[in-house]
Amino acid sequence: MSPRWEPNPNIRRGRTVTYTLHAHLVFTPKYRRGPFTDEILRRCEEIMRDVCADFETELVEFNGERDHVHLLVHYPPKVAISRLVGSLKGVSARRLRQEFPAHIRKYLRGDHFWSPSYFAASCGGPPLSIIKEYIENQKRPA
Repeated sequence: MSPRWEPNPNIRRGRTVTYTLHAHLVFTPKYRRGPFTDEILRRCEEIMRDVCADFETELVEFNGERDHVHLLVHYPPKVAISRLVGSLKGVSARRLRQEFPAHIRKYLRGDHFWSPSYFAASCGGPPLSIIKEYIENQKRPA
């Protein structure tokens, strides 16, 4: 009996594309002065889930510490990571400042909540060495 084939839930399909794109993102607040409490992290996650939904992306995982947050997002190829990051940081900064003004003011000076820098890494799937080997083995016979 052959094993039953089950579709991979991470592989998505569009009209003209089949994809599975994941990115690990890390954001730090300006001056890396830890403004995050458990309550603020929970609210930050809710805000970022809403932004991801607007971009037709999925926030697969979210967590953080006092001075940074980690996100794992599953996104379609039509989404530019830089635009997604800009929106995630912009919307969350505005809402967190509105909802926690006294607390945020204690930790950050000026108008900026997030550092302008961020970390982004593509992730998921097989290691690059396996992909290289697979492509190498696709050579046509002479």
